Amino acid sequence: MRAEVNGIRLYFDVEGAQLVPDGPVMRERPTIVMLHGGPGSDHATFRPYMSFLADHAQVLYPDHRGHGRSEDSGPGGWNLRQWADDVVGFLDALDLKRPIVLGASFGGFVAQAFATAHPDRVSRLALVSTAPRTDPALSAEMFARLGGPEAGAVARRFLAGDADLAEDYMRLCLPHYSVGELDLEGLGRSIDKPAIREHFFGREGEWHQVDFRPALSRIACPTLVLHGALDPVLPQALAREMHAAIPGAQLHVVEQAGHGWGDRPDEWRQVLTEFLFPA
Repeated sequence: MRAEVNGIRLYFDVEGAQLVPDGPVMRERPTIVMLHGGPGSDHATFRPYMSFLADHAQVLYPDHRGHGRSEDSGPGGWNLRQWADDVVGFLDALDLKRPIVLGASFGGFVAQAFATAHPDRVSRLALVSTAPRTDPALSAEMFARLGGPEAGAVARRFLAGDADLAEDYMRLCLPHYSVGELDLEGLGRSIDKPAIREHFFGREGEWHQVDFRPALSRIACPTLVLHGALDPVLPQALAREMHAAIPGAQLHVVEQAGHGWGDRPDEWRQVLTEFLFPA
């Protein structure tokens, strides 16, 4: 499906019904808007791992502008402000007032940009495997710890803006996003847009500029910070900064887990379920 959002057609998919039969009435369930990681990938990175959420809610999976099956407006629209504005437009197009929002990794950057600019538009917020800022040196230390000095050296240069090392980064560093075996089949299901990734990570890209810490106190809804203890690209120290800056936020660190829910997925599911659907 597609929605007209800020001059483009934004693709989204849906799992679960909003209204379900409950005795003599149709009961409305929560709606969750899932903001996928990347940049350059699409909502397929959530599935099938997050499909369990459809047991409790209607789950919407938009592809960010320029990603996946959504239309593009060129590099001028490849920035966090535009992607956050598109979240607002998406909510307006579907007449969603205050849904739950879950942002993972890069999608967590978009979620922070959205929630700090529009705190009244989100009812609950889950920030998964993301951070309020980046720190290439800290990331390089973690990659070196997990993959050895060569991986650390490549990470330091690539995450500092050396786009020529993209292939080496994918070969030497990407496997360490997961403590266990990386789900290459799952990654392959995502439509890859390398130009957006190169734009975001390049020397002038927002990867080097992002810092939501001064604005995080604006977030006014219940918030969960969920992170892997061995996340190399956005180390947990950064997630702890985010947790400290958001009033009343909850923090859960999954031990022996990397960047995302590929490690110990049952724990990720349990924590998300308990937070998103409180009794």
